[in-house]
Amino acid sequence: MAHSPPQRDEQAMRSFVEYMARTLADWGFPRMAGRVVFTLMAADEPAMTAAELAERLGVSPAGISGAIRYLVHLNMVAREPVPGSRRDRYRMVDDSWYEVTVAKMSLLKTISDAAGQAVAAAGGEHTPAGAKLAGMRDFYQWVQDNLPSLLDQWAEHKARQRGPAS
Repeated sequence: MAHSPPQRDEQAMRSFVEYMARTLADWGFPRMAGRVVFTLMAADEPAMTAAELAERLGVSPAGISGAIRYLVHLNMVAREPVPGSRRDRYRMVDDSWYEVTVAKMSLLKTISDAAGQAVAAAGGEHTPAGAKLAGMRDFYQWVQDNLPSLLDQWAEHKARQRGPAS
């Protein structure tokens, strides 16, 4: 007896989009940008217009234009012209989470360096403020030192998942 493929649960997908948008918003990511990016991720369509995204989210196209600009700026979403139209379609950039992480790695050094300068300004690591700032500096330095290896491991893992090139 053949099994039919699982059916898509649209309500569960909408719940996922909203949950993830709230989760990222808790970390400071704009909520509408989160809704847009997870709508694109949850869509079977390879790309969607602003009108399609707005309809799926129940908002006006103008309501998502800032989110789209933000996501394009982060290089998480790519803009593609619709042939024969003035409209654009938007799609997730391949490996966007990886690419955003790589692009933001310089921020780790900036934070670590600033915290290091603040340690000195606070009177050194032996002051209460200096100790907290040193902990921040050391953490971000550790992440900066170890993240490249982790990203390399991810690339190797992904290559193994794809199998040998044909």
